[in-house]
Amino acid sequence: MSDITESQQMPDFLCCVDCIGFNLRKATRAITQFYDEMLRPAGIRVTQYSLLVALKIVGPVLVTDLAEKIVMDRTTLSRNLEVMEKQGLVNVAPGEDRRTRWVTITEPGSAVLLEAYPLWQQAQAKIRESMGEERLQVLMADLSALIDVAQAR
Repeated sequence: MSDITESQQMPDFLCCVDCIGFNLRKATRAITQFYDEMLRPAGIRVTQYSLLVALKIVGPVLVTDLAEKIVMDRTTLSRNLEVMEKQGLVNVAPGEDRRTRWVTITEPGSAVLLEAYPLWQQAQAKIRESMGEERLQVLMADLSALIDVAQAR
């Protein structure tokens, strides 16, 4: 690695402390840890809970379509679904051709979702109580706007 010459200037990386991506990832990690702890008695993590909820709402869905709906990389989703399939929470079956796969929530998956729901409600209530309804509504609207900005690339 070469030394920086006098004509080159090192950027002031302190401005990166305000990086939207970094701060969103930091908040996501903190919230994920919080929800994981709250959902622990049901034996699932918040990522699994979210996938089970999505499957309960949309019903049988192609993996590609599910990835698009939840804004998740297909490879990451497939890895998560593989773990959940081994746990018996979901079923992943071949589609009409080799490139497609259908995913559905299983009866045990529905039972775990039902068990986890009150725990999720408790987590939601704690956050709502701490943040306040108005701040949360603004936050949710801002997050939706950020998603739109990121997807408009």
